[in-house]
Amino acid sequence: MSNKISQEQVMDAIRTIMQYIGEAPEREGLHNTPERIVRMYDEIFRGYKPEMKPRISTFKQENGNGDESMVFDCGDYYSMCEHHMLPFFGKYYFAYIPNPEGRILGISKVARVVSYCAARLQLQEKLCKDVIEMLDDALSHTRSGKPLPPALGFAIVMKGHHTCKSMRGIKNKGDMTVSYFTGCFKKNRQLRNEFFDMIAMQG
Repeated sequence: MSNKISQEQVMDAIRTIMQYIGEAPEREGLHNTPERIVRMYDEIFRGYKPEMKPRISTFKQENGNGDESMVFDCGDYYSMCEHHMLPFFGKYYFAYIPNPEGRILGISKVARVVSYCAARLQLQEKLCKDVIEMLDDALSHTRSGKPLPPALGFAIVMKGHHTCKSMRGIKNKGDMTVSYFTGCFKKNRQLRNEFFDMIAMQG
């Protein structure tokens, strides 16, 4: 992926790893595996490529004064653990309170930001913060950098299954839940409970 390292160098490294684990890189079934892995790396680690960063569209609120409603979104995510380079994946649950004087996010942008931030070697805790920081920045500034009234608060819960725990080491169920709150979600327990109620409704 780096301009300083060629795809052929990466494929050679993969062949070396194959030999280390006891495989024969030249056997028929593995002949094209290094090339396939390089293509896979380009896809699942696209989060390191600034040019792949999603454009986060924001829109002026139609109702002039706004009503400070909670906006909720949920979906799936897939990432790679930075400790063992094994997958972890699961569901995310996101909410924010738009600023009545500010802007709102495009409906698909949360999923795009989660997907981009997850496409790196990650920790689940850091992934939560990366997502919120990118969305907060999009709502707090215009494309030219001019400041805008920021959202009143963000909330995210990520539930993940970590294969580095379930398939190696202790070989036990590798489930983990992380939450992160800012602004009014951090200060207001009732608002957090409303968010958790919405998560529970997802089943």
